[in-house]
Amino acid sequence: DAHASDSDENSERGNWSNKGDYLLSMVGYAVGLGNVWRFPYLTYQNGGGAFLIPYTLMLALAGLPLFFMECSLGQFASLGPISVWRILPLFQGVGITMVIISTFVAIYYNVIIAYALYYLFASFQKVLPWSDCFSWADEFCSKTRLVSDCNATLDGEIIHANYSFITSNNLTCMNGTMNYKPVQFPSEQYWNKVALQRSSGLDETGNIVWYLALCLLLSWMIVGAVLFKGIKSSGKVVYFTALFPYVILLILLVRGATLEGALDGIEYYIGKQSNITKLMEAEVWKDAATQIFYSLSVAWGGLVALSSYNKFHNNCYSDAILVCVTNCLTSVFAGFAIFSILGHMAFVSERPVSEVVDSGFDLAFVAYPEALSKLPVSPLWSFLFFFMLLLLGLDSQFATIETLTTTIQDIYPKAMKKLRIPITLAVCILLFLLGLTCVTQAGIYWVNLIDHFCAGWGILIAAVLEIIGIIYIYGGNRFIEDIEMMIGKKSRLFWLWWRMCWFFITPVLLMAILVWSLVTFSPPTYGSVLYPAWGTAVGWCMIIFCVIWIPVVAVLKIVKAEGNLCQRIVSCCRPTANWGPYLACHRGERYSHVVDPKREKEHEIPTVSGFVYIQQ
Repeated sequence: DAHASDSDENSERGNWSNKGDYLLSMVGYAVGLGNVWRFPYLTYQNGGGAFLIPYTLMLALAGLPLFFMECSLGQFASLGPISVWRILPLFQGVGITMVIISTFVAIYYNVIIAYALYYLFASFQKVLPWSDCFSWADEFCSKTRLVSDCNATLDGEIIHANYSFITSNNLTCMNGTMNYKPVQFPSEQYWNKVALQRSSGLDETGNIVWYLALCLLLSWMIVGAVLFKGIKSSGKVVYFTALFPYVILLILLVRGATLEGALDGIEYYIGKQSNITKLMEAEVWKDAATQIFYSLSVAWGGLVALSSYNKFHNNCYSDAILVCVTNCLTSVFAGFAIFSILGHMAFVSERPVSEVVDSGFDLAFVAYPEALSKLPVSPLWSFLFFFMLLLLGLDSQFATIETLTTTIQDIYPKAMKKLRIPITLAVCILLFLLGLTCVTQAGIYWVNLIDHFCAGWGILIAAVLEIIGIIYIYGGNRFIEDIEMMIGKKSRLFWLWWRMCWFFITPVLLMAILVWSLVTFSPPTYGSVLYPAWGTAVGWCMIIFCVIWIPVVAVLKIVKAEGNLCQRIVSCCRPTANWGPYLACHRGERYSHVVDPKREKEHEIPTVSGFVYIQQ
């Protein structure tokens, strides 16, 4: 059974080995690839340093309240993201939605880790394979901009001619009249032609790229090995995987700061280029809220799963604040490391920073590798960068797989005892096979499609329903009492901010982001490649499959309940009889059997199981 006996305080289900294991696992889960390849670009795009204002506000108003709520929920019940909905059976489908979305994300997230592994191995060469236009390149590959045509003066007259004519006649282009050919950096062609062997679109699946498949297998082997003994083994590994990326970021920042042009890059990121007027645009606030929401990994189920292994009286309040602040500071810190080296790249290639900066795959596997290839001892810097990406990805993947295995163990404890192979191994094998589609020649299109649909609306819908269900149906004040059982009694002033956020501000912000996302929806694209209609339809089917369980489970719960329709709905909106702290000694901290008839009427609380208890 995933849950050990009630009397065992140090049971496998009850505790991490120590507080450090938990905190580093939470930091590793929250701090992921998005902190490095998305936040710096958003900051640059949305006003530079001015973007930190809405970013910090959204952390306080939306990110932290949800993070604290999920940590408290998992720790209180010691249950995974599905079983924890004993608190509100009608909404158990929300937990299923979280787990299914986490499954989809786990499939493609390990593919990204496989990309990082491939580039990591490719860095063990004296000359980086993407440092120049080698045999795999075409005529559009160039390390510098190529002039196509321009204006020049010939015999006292201004003419417009192609560049070959200009050079053959020893003429000089007039300033501001040059047009450039559409060229691609070597790193861009290497990414598309060599690493991915990218096909023309989703319609052209092509073959499985064997070296990416091997990297994917290796990444799943690493995940399976680390999680073989659950949190007992992963809790030790995260001391390295969660902390070492900070060492690498610091090394990259120090190296980048010593390069020519670094200051230009940093000024674009957060310096003189900051534009406070950007705060008047709604898009900036939407980007800040979205980045906070996804960066903290709320509503994925992982926070509930990891917190469920805490000791009951752990201070989840201070943990939530510490992890959230660490996550956001990491994003800001990573931006300096990224933009200092991109600034040097712009200086060397004689381009403005705005032309070399990018986000997502294009930053991680095109722009930054191109910048690193221009440094002395470039293989070393390339190795460090991709090793950092590998560690950041693995940390988040450990927690995601732990979420899935925790859920399965909670739902099928007896079956897990009879299973001949560890559940973690079974999950890894299954997800590896499902992920093979993503390492075909059309694999990047599938990765982008899953990310576009599953990692978007489904999470927002789950988050909105989660906070509505817990605060408005279960009861916000009741939930606060549950938290106080764990962290001790707090003053009304202490809870004032959390009540404001949970009851009003956070739900409104989440609804606004959800509506905005629906209104501004655009069909998925990868670069300039459009997806076929059937590809978009598959995306819609995936997100429908994720969220359909919310109404389906609600209807099933109502059908199985007793009484008329109204009574059934009411009963499904009450906690189940076995809701509460997992260990009996902790359940007794809140309620004990009635022993004083004089106090019985004043304090009696009827529970769903029919017993009458007295609150201490």
